Amino acid sequence: MLYKKDLIESFPILNRQINGKKLVYFDNAATTLTPVNVTNAIKDFYDYHNANVHRGAHLLSNEATEMYENARKTVAKFINAKTQEIIFTRGTTESINLFAYSIGKSGWLKNKEVLITSIEHHSNFVPWQQLSKTFDFTVKYYNPENGIFNLDEFISNITENTKLISITGMSNVTGQVIPIKEIINYAHEKEILVHVDGAQLVPHFGIDVKDLDVDFLSFSGHKMLGPMGIGVFYGKKKLLKKLPPFHYGGEMINWVSIEQTDFAELPEKFQAGTPNVGGAIGLKAAIDYLNKIGMENIKKHSEILTKYAIEKIKELDFIKLYGLEDRVSIITFNIDSVHPHDVAQVLSDKFGVAVRSGHLCAQPLLKQMGTKSVCRASFYFYNTEEEVDQLIEGLKYIREWFK
Repeated sequence: MLYKKDLIESFPILNRQINGKKLVYFDNAATTLTPVNVTNAIKDFYDYHNANVHRGAHLLSNEATEMYENARKTVAKFINAKTQEIIFTRGTTESINLFAYSIGKSGWLKNKEVLITSIEHHSNFVPWQQLSKTFDFTVKYYNPENGIFNLDEFISNITENTKLISITGMSNVTGQVIPIKEIINYAHEKEILVHVDGAQLVPHFGIDVKDLDVDFLSFSGHKMLGPMGIGVFYGKKKLLKKLPPFHYGGEMINWVSIEQTDFAELPEKFQAGTPNVGGAIGLKAAIDYLNKIGMENIKKHSEILTKYAIEKIKELDFIKLYGLEDRVSIITFNIDSVHPHDVAQVLSDKFGVAVRSGHLCAQPLLKQMGTKSVCRASFYFYNTEEEVDQLIEGLKYIREWFK
């Protein structure tokens, strides 16, 4: 792990103060902070190498292409995939839409069933719900009691008609880590494909796609120190080759005639138009930074800090916690008789603490938990126990003030 001085140098935003209070950033499940090596890498590209990639014959285009493809290699190595299996997207949401549309259009799911859960982020819920109407497949929902995932209950929902499972690897509301390896092993015995929404899982654990044997994976750059607007869709090469493109246009073709179009090979087949080259370069710099710290160190820090925060919050009898104690990096809660938006506003204005409030893009899950809105504090490796104490101080103040 990095020392405090290193963190301050890497994240100048940590020097900010809000109304005289040190900024405490506990909104990492939405977007992590961005270190200067990432912003510098992006700036360097636009200052000295900016050009469109692929097929250019001039120097800048060659440099940009090399930098862009090196970013793909870095992502592939990070999750232990082949470079052709890495598709750059705008983020997890577009990755899942790409996958849902492509597999739906392929006919693979026709008259079959996709199994998802009610604990999903809307990004892994709405596309399946909506596209099932277009491509004639059925969506089956596993609704865990109180929003707590249970493996045996989930497996009992699998039928002979189940063709695909699409599931989060870690809840963005409760922080519960889902046993995806067990799900994948069971699914493959039944010849069922598995897609994992890794938006929360990848930044804290990393993923080895070969070890997991996962078929498809989606995740975002901005939840792991990278810039917004860049994400990754991974699929096994043999499966991606069978799927039709999602977008059409330039970059993703071999040749076009009046009569027909011949599409490019992987990964270009799924990357129509001018790509977000700067974003990909920023994601590479973010992964380099994470590798420097070590994913195991990040996981351990998140576990320790989450445990400390839960112990502190449990001492406050006016706080309702949602989810199990066994969680990573995310604590979701409400204060009795105080609206979550008020809690978040006062924490920010009076104590400099940034937390998320609202339905967290997971309305079916919040309904399962018996609420419409919550507060969420989410941690990353640059957060500290002292910052948790600042949060606790703010919660005590809010209780007394609204009381």
